[in-house]
Amino acid sequence: MEEITSLHNSLVKETSKLQQKKYRDLQDKFLLEGYKSIYEAFNAGIEIEYIFVEKEKQEKYSFFAGNIILTNEGVLKKISTTESAPEAVGVARQKHFSASDFCGAGKVVLLENIKDLGNLGTILRTCAAFGVDGVLLYGECADLYNPKCVRSSVGNLWKIPVAEVKNLDIIKNNFSDYQRVATLPLADNGLKNFTPKDKILIMFGSEADGLTPELVEFSNASVKIEMHGGVESLNLSVACGVVLYSVLQA
Repeated sequence: MEEITSLHNSLVKETSKLQQKKYRDLQDKFLLEGYKSIYEAFNAGIEIEYIFVEKEKQEKYSFFAGNIILTNEGVLKKISTTESAPEAVGVARQKHFSASDFCGAGKVVLLENIKDLGNLGTILRTCAAFGVDGVLLYGECADLYNPKCVRSSVGNLWKIPVAEVKNLDIIKNNFSDYQRVATLPLADNGLKNFTPKDKILIMFGSEADGLTPELVEFSNASVKIEMHGGVESLNLSVACGVVLYSVLQA
């Protein structure tokens, strides 16, 4: 079992570069910070290349038969993005899906221009909780493999496929036979009166701008969350949870 304790080690330097999107994209890799992220990714079949582990915690990672590197707090602090150094940091291969991989899926969520990393991770966790079959990231969404998004998904990022889509025609070609639901604050139909169909695409826009006119036009149904007067809107991840619970548990 290898041991690396120098901050100047070449592998430590290469690993720390994965904190930046351009290097994650270039190497098609990402960081897993902490036991839960590593363990859940391993169980989901994510390809983990190696794990830096604090010496005293190595026994917890006996489930991983690959390259475990013993290290210290200083190295873990350098290669991680958290304020306090985690007990372990893994490096894994990104997993890619396309919209065509969702062929036959019953429950699909589309997220448009979601920039907030915490919101994105929390929404993915919510989608996993309510049995969503796949998630589409459309437009200019936050980086799925940003460490903050990975952490905020709390190990649920791997439980459902997520595809990034830039072209609206791809969405139209794959989901034209779905019930295509736009979530709109001024929709005529409230959640209490909404009847979902077996094949449903639920679309959420950003907190600031909502869905673009192109997606609203593509929809064939709309829904809003009924709220007490005086409350203008909800946090996006909260609204997503309310809608998915109401629609998908009906």
